[in-house]
Amino acid sequence: MRKLKTLELERLSPDEFKTVPKVPIVLILDNVRSGLNVGSAFRTADAFALQSILLCGITATPPHREILKTAIGASATVSWTHFEQVGDAVAQCKRAGMSVFAIEQTDASLPLDEFVLPENKKGYALVFGNEVNGVSDEILAEMDGAIEIRQFGTKHSLNVSVSLGVLVWEFWRQLNNQYSVK
Repeated sequence: MRKLKTLELERLSPDEFKTVPKVPIVLILDNVRSGLNVGSAFRTADAFALQSILLCGITATPPHREILKTAIGASATVSWTHFEQVGDAVAQCKRAGMSVFAIEQTDASLPLDEFVLPENKKGYALVFGNEVNGVSDEILAEMDGAIEIRQFGTKHSLNVSVSLGVLVWEFWRQLNNQYSVK
């Protein structure tokens, strides 16, 4: 066994990436305070060819130093928009016909391992909240549902970038099974 060299991975160039069909998933970052988490979101969105990222409120925007550090160029390939209010980002996704889910622990959230992706060819938006306060209370009422990752240790939550990676992988996996997304 040997590690593959970068050229052997046959990745797309930034120009090629812009032309490929995108997976119908939008990430909404609701007042995420760490630029490192935002950069990780860009890198994950690039890795899975996601539709876009909507950065809301105090969430840092490129070319922020911490975003550039963790995105490693993905902030130049992934489409993004900044919204002052997260409600405007959610409303845009809903107007586009997307299903919108909060990634949050609520009295009605469904564990990710029990979540079955509802068919929606228009796509899905995933709302990730602030590292301390989570998804804004006022926006939870606008959601089509809430999803949480089961945890068994002493901490109450996972890092935003970790949660984001787990959720995107599961949505991509289920989309791939439903629609042969590749």
